[in-house]
Amino acid sequence: MNRERISLVLALLWLMTLQHSVAQTFDPFSAAGIDTAQVGQRLALDTRFTDQHGRSVRLGDLLGGQPTLLVPLYYRCPNVCDAALSTLFSQLTHQPYRLGRDFQVIAFSFDPREDSHAAREELAKLSQHWPSLAVEPGLYLLTGDAAAGQALARSLGFGYRFDEQQQQYAHSSAVAVLTGDGRLSRWLYGLGYQASDVRLALTEAGQGKLGAFKEQLLLLCYHYDPQSGTYSSRIIVLLQVAGMATVLVLGLFIVLALRRDRQRQP
Repeated sequence: MNRERISLVLALLWLMTLQHSVAQTFDPFSAAGIDTAQVGQRLALDTRFTDQHGRSVRLGDLLGGQPTLLVPLYYRCPNVCDAALSTLFSQLTHQPYRLGRDFQVIAFSFDPREDSHAAREELAKLSQHWPSLAVEPGLYLLTGDAAAGQALARSLGFGYRFDEQQQQYAHSSAVAVLTGDGRLSRWLYGLGYQASDVRLALTEAGQGKLGAFKEQLLLLCYHYDPQSGTYSSRIIVLLQVAGMATVLVLGLFIVLALRRDRQRQP
């Protein structure tokens, strides 16, 4: 009897330990989400960071009343962060808008271990492909302490978490589009967005300050899909809806015609 009780207690202790270890298992998917409920909200503009030149800067002062592309990342990321910046600047080369004159690009590191030296290393890598970035205004590569990174990420609805086992951060790859007064306009997700998506997002964020008549007219023909983070043609959607409506009307007409024929038969 005593042996059975001891075995039962040991089994319960083992189950409790197993449950605790499962609860403590790192789940990158729950940590790396983006809360789109923050769209339309003002960011934490009073947060202070250090730019690539070692200067202390206030986030709100960098916007300059212009639309801004804000990239949350960390510079020594072994995975997708380099590709995220490369994708962005590749698409920006096809824009009618000019960096520094029409909009800003701000990348901020949420890794408090990184400093301005890491930012300068990233700028050196980017300058190998786009030499003008080394001297062009409007690009800011920021680092800061944990409190600043957390405050800005929280105001964006951007989730991230450090994985102690892998010694890496779990996070999403996305570009936040900001209005000139510091509100979150929308997100461009992943690496699959196109130059047209960036152009339309900047035009929308500019609200008439950015973009000629043809850009404003384009916005009437396209709509933003918050699920994919891209723009799709309203005309195509309308044609699809019209096509489905036509099929339904024809189907209803055929059903009514067949019913009428059956009623006429003796």
